[in-house]
Order: sequence, then structure tokens, then C-alpha cells
Amino acid sequence: MGVGSFLEPLVVVTLLFGGSFFNRNRDYSISSGKSNWAAGNKKSDDLGRKQSSESLMSGWSGNSSSTVLAINEQPTLRRRKFQLFGYKRIVSTPNTLVFKDRLASRILQKFPFLVEAWYWFQIYWVYQVGRAITALTLVEGTVNVARRHALQLIHIEQNLLIFWEVGFQKWFLDHPTILHWINRLYSFIHIPGTITFLVVLYYITTTRKRQLASGRIQSDNILAGPALYEARRRTMATCNLIAFVIFTLWPCMPPRLLSDPNYEGPDAAEAKSFGFVDTVHSGTGESSVWTTNKFCNQYAAMPSLHFGYSLLVGLTVATLPISGLRPNSWKRIIIVVIGLSYPTLILTAIVATANHFILDAIAGAMVCGLAWHGNSILLNLCIFEDYFLWFLRMHKPVNYTDPETAVESEFQSGLLSEEV
Repeated sequence: MGVGSFLEPLVVVTLLFGGSFFNRNRDYSISSGKSNWAAGNKKSDDLGRKQSSESLMSGWSGNSSSTVLAINEQPTLRRRKFQLFGYKRIVSTPNTLVFKDRLASRILQKFPFLVEAWYWFQIYWVYQVGRAITALTLVEGTVNVARRHALQLIHIEQNLLIFWEVGFQKWFLDHPTILHWINRLYSFIHIPGTITFLVVLYYITTTRKRQLASGRIQSDNILAGPALYEARRRTMATCNLIAFVIFTLWPCMPPRLLSDPNYEGPDAAEAKSFGFVDTVHSGTGESSVWTTNKFCNQYAAMPSLHFGYSLLVGLTVATLPISGLRPNSWKRIIIVVIGLSYPTLILTAIVATANHFILDAIAGAMVCGLAWHGNSILLNLCIFEDYFLWFLRMHKPVNYTDPETAVESEFQSGLLSEEV
């Protein structure tokens, strides 16, 4: 664990900053603050900026008759849409485009995935801080409640005839070599695999579209655009939010902890009778720094975000729209198989290692679906982000998901793609 506590976070940081370099804007110069291909499009850029400014002003109450701004002049305010449970309102926020020429803004323009790295850190650490607070405030009563909830899940699975965890783990215990790699899969793939997915998805939906618009590449057969990527990222964040609420209100012990030899309470006989083995955290296991630190909440088994995340990744790969690829073609079938193999492997890992029940995985899938349908609620946070960036005097690259309230002229370039 000594080396792992350093190497595992280093792998994550390397993936994030490596992804930023991989997805850099090759046509933008930090020193000049201009795109190498923009000079020939200055007229259309200026016109687009003027049109965007007029649209910006026309949406404000009391400003519909304002004098049209000069072509090169930028407004200090912009529009944002606030929408919640059917309520919709357009509000004004600081227009950070006025800081576009500052060094920090130019760095983000050159390396736009740095914004995604920042989002990921927010998503991950807000979730982990929440888990840490829960873990540090645990009392014996909460542990007993988590144990009773785990036994309740077993009873439900028994009634549904899906209580397969004991026999499933026993098979892997009888095949230690396979179990060794399953332990590694559980411990080391979840976070790095998710980040790798985001890096690659950003490249094919956003970076490639930018290169296509600049003429750097001549064709691109991926039909999805930036909207698809951003929807996936918001879905992951919403999954974390929903999961945090569930395991805070309904703590659940993972199967591996039911066999605690030190527990002698009223449920001890039943809890220990199943014989679950903690294969990951035992002396011969492959534990990770992410699951063994003192701030990790061990009683957050329900729902399984391991499976929820993997299902989102797998379905995205399996359904990625590709030009000229028929649904029944052998290439599409291979892509579908590859995509669905990932959540299948993760499901195998979380059950074989006794870290989750089957119902935990089902709940993870349901949370993923709920988050997918409600992820747009996070767009309301763009209002607070505008004020935060204004305070920092920074401007982030164009927000592709909010074209009707944008001020950047790049929206005229056709980089947007409808979410699929």
C-alpha cells in the first residue's frame, strides 16, 4: 500500500493532464491568443459576434430597444437559462468573454480539457468528502443498521430467487488465479477506466469536431458532438449526488463485512452463516488506496456506482452513432459486444469479491437511468460558475450545451451536434 498510495493518485493525475495534452487545440497559440486559421474568417467572426451580442441584449427585460453594440465591443453581461421542475427563467450573469485575452483564459483555450479535469476533481472530491463525513461520524448503531439492511437485501433476493452471490464467489475462490485478476479489476479499473473513457469520448466528440471545422482533418464519421460528451459527464455527477443521498439515508453493509468475526450481536449467526470472504482487502488481495483509506465509507454498498458508471460507459460505446455503419453490420455487433463487455466484467468483479449484492448493481443501473434523464438540472450551476470565473477573471472555452444563451461567435461555425 505504501507504493500504491503514491502511484495510484499519480496515475489519475497523469491521465487527466495527459488527456489535456491529447485534446489540446493545435490551431491556437497561447502567445498570440489567436487561432492559426482564424485570420481568413475575421469577417464572419465579427458578424457572428455582433449577432450574438444583439441576441444577448434582446432577451433582457427592459433592454429590447437598446442601441446595437459596436462590432468589436462585448457586453459585460450574458444570459443564462434557469430551469427547474417546469419553471424556466432567463437570468443575466457576468460575461467572462471580456477576460478571453488573459493568460489563464488562453491556457484554457489551448488546453480545453483542463476544464474537464477541474469538473472531474469537483465531482470526485465532493462525493468523497461526503463519504468521508459519513465515515467519520459513524457510530455502532449505524453499523448495526447497515448490517440489518444487508440482511434485508439477502431476504429480498432469496424471495426473488436471485441470491446467487455465495455460489458465485465460491467458484472464484476455487480458481485463485482468476480471482487474483478479478481483485485487480475491482480495485484499479473503476477510476482510471472512467477517466480514460472521458478523455477518449471528449476527443471523438469535441476535439475531432474542432479539427474538422479548422480544416485540419477532412472527414469525421462520428455523428455525435460535444452535447453527447457533456451529457455523459453531467450524468456521472448526478449519479454521485443521488448515490450520496441514498447511502446516507440507507446505509448498507457489503457482503464481505457480514463475516466479521468480532461481531456477536443478535444477527451474528445469520450474518456469518453465508461465509462471504473479503478477497480484496485480505493479506493476499489487491486493495486500492481508494478503498482502504480511513475516510472511505465502508457502508455505502447501495447503490453500486462501480456498476452504474460501467453501464453508462458501456452503453455509450455500444450506441455511439457512426456514419455508414448499419445496425446489423458485423462492425456494429463487435462494437456492441465490446461496449457491453465492460459492465459485465465490473458486475462480475463486484459480486465475486463480495463488495456488492446483485440488488446493489440493479440499484446502480436505476440510479444511472434516473441521472441520465435528470442530468440537465446541473446546467443551472452555470449561473454560479459565471460568477466564480468572473471573480477569478477567467474565461473558459465555449459551452457547447447552451447555444441559445451563448455570446461566443464560435456557435456560428456548426460545431454543435444534437444530443443522441
